[in-house]
Amino acid sequence: MEGGGLVRFQLGIAYDGTDFSGWARQPERRTVCAVIEDTLSMVLRHDVRLTVAGRTDAGVHASGQVAHTDLPAAPDLNRLARALPPDVRILSIQPAPEGFDARFSAVRRHYRYRVCDQQWSADPLRRNDTVTWPRPLDVDALNEASRLLVGLNDFVAFCRRREGATTIRDLQRLHWTRTGTLVEAEVSADAFCHSMVRSLVGALLAVGEGRKPAEWPASLLKAETRPSTVTVAPAHGLTLVGVDYPPPDLLAARAEQTRNLREHP
Repeated sequence: MEGGGLVRFQLGIAYDGTDFSGWARQPERRTVCAVIEDTLSMVLRHDVRLTVAGRTDAGVHASGQVAHTDLPAAPDLNRLARALPPDVRILSIQPAPEGFDARFSAVRRHYRYRVCDQQWSADPLRRNDTVTWPRPLDVDALNEASRLLVGLNDFVAFCRRREGATTIRDLQRLHWTRTGTLVEAEVSADAFCHSMVRSLVGALLAVGEGRKPAEWPASLLKAETRPSTVTVAPAHGLTLVGVDYPPPDLLAARAEQTRNLREHP
């Protein structure tokens, strides 16, 4: 329970990022945060501000985004669905456990990247969330290179640096699978820097198509700045699919620990 009769709620959110300029509010641009905040404010007649688990870039999708906000009451999901545009939905809204912070309490985020490496078989119904790649990809080479990147590292070579923010991250999973002509990467970490997943994918695709050796992406971990040789993969292949949190009794401690780490690199 917050001051003034407000209750903290946890929101589960999904969106098609195609026509959004990312999550965060930007002047004169359509963003996921602005659409949801403005819609909730209108429905509840209360000024709503969201804290989110991860701010996605323009064109990136989500099926498992998590946010929190302090509200006087939970709105009806059907009423919200009627008020929201069809490319964004609030899938769940429930009172949050004590100490919950959607951003700082999270212990890991999960992303999926989808690539079709045969242009003739690209599914037109999945064109908004699957990248069509012009050359065949070697999944064994992709996984060999990916294994060398997993662990606690400074990923400055794969991040767009933000002033005062650390680029040290614990990359816990990076694995590729093939189903026919569809190649998918599953990527999990405690947190991600700006453009980190797409930069990792861009470097790995160069390995998968045979332009770079398997050791090349990991060799970039020695860099002190972002090299120009790293290509950022297209945004529309990326989807935030889930966020993990600790048990309720550890939420507040996790939030304090993470806040200190992120704000004081």
